[in-house]
Amino acid sequence: MTRRTAIQASLAAPAFLSAQNTNDEVNAAIIGVGGRGTTVLTRAVKSPKVRFTAICDIDPEARDRGATLAKEWSPDTMSDYRKLLERKDVDAVIIATPVDLHKEMAVAALEAGKHIYLEKPLGLTPQDVKEVMEAVGKSKALLQTGFQLRYDPARRAAIEHIHSGGIGKIAYMQGNRHTGDLPPEKEWLFDASRSGNIIVEQAVHIMDLMNWAMKTHPTKVMGLGGINVYQGRPFPDRSIWDHYACIYEYPGNIRLCFTHLFIDPRGFSGISERVWGTEGAVDLPSGTKYTLVDRGEPQPEPEVLWEGDPGDATQNSIDAFYQHVRDNTEPLNNALYGKYATLMAIMGKMAIEEERIVTWDEVDL
Repeated sequence: MTRRTAIQASLAAPAFLSAQNTNDEVNAAIIGVGGRGTTVLTRAVKSPKVRFTAICDIDPEARDRGATLAKEWSPDTMSDYRKLLERKDVDAVIIATPVDLHKEMAVAALEAGKHIYLEKPLGLTPQDVKEVMEAVGKSKALLQTGFQLRYDPARRAAIEHIHSGGIGKIAYMQGNRHTGDLPPEKEWLFDASRSGNIIVEQAVHIMDLMNWAMKTHPTKVMGLGGINVYQGRPFPDRSIWDHYACIYEYPGNIRLCFTHLFIDPRGFSGISERVWGTEGAVDLPSGTKYTLVDRGEPQPEPEVLWEGDPGDATQNSIDAFYQHVRDNTEPLNNALYGKYATLMAIMGKMAIEEERIVTWDEVDL
């Protein structure tokens, strides 16, 4: 993957590896080995030319779990992420902590010159996002966001087809994230002050895909949401919604209808990502195109845009991260798109909480 010059050249940064490395080997570390951190680390230890030198988590069990996954290199374990960032034998850091810690840790890592694979989103507030982007601009290190769906080959083929004009001009988009409730063992997720509510912590994945299709961000949003089923469950002080709906508007009079709920019976609806154009429509997860025809004309068979073994999107994404570090190339899921999706989710949250239309200018500090 080559540098994408259309995406803020100022965000591109020269890669560097520590003196201890040989054969372009990346000295790696991770901060946060909880649920998502464990998933990412399980993939990261399989990446070629990568060795783990340090594991960090405040939970001793999580540290031990990380050390076991990376036992091939006998990494040091620690509870203070600042000590990890001081190490000379760390080139690149995975940050997979709760959302309220992302900004603090990302800024510190960039100031320490460490390349970052930062799980989504960039932060909780517009100020958080501003500070992360300022740190990216000042650092010689790169930041790749955890939007692993960009590395799903079916979705990537669908987006490339859209960009090539395969469905004409984009006319409308739809995203649905309909699932069961979050796992109760992750108590912080149910606290909106830590997670940003479900729109900021969860929805950014699909929002990023829509921004990718449009090659930009929305200009305004309206929305409504709340808790209709899971009041006080699984915790009495639950503050995240169990459903909401937003309508975003992009330049060119293009709208995205986005619905998100946690009360979906298993197998009932699920996740949907679709883009309609003047000549057809594309289903992103399946990588399938449907042609738009006039009433009465025969309907062509759907066109499958990609076939084969999709592999694991998280594995593809983390492998790409370390390759970008070695090759000094811009990530497909770079800091700018991380900003777009994070601010998009935040403006939707504001619209729902304040029951008004919120514009991009309000969040892009």
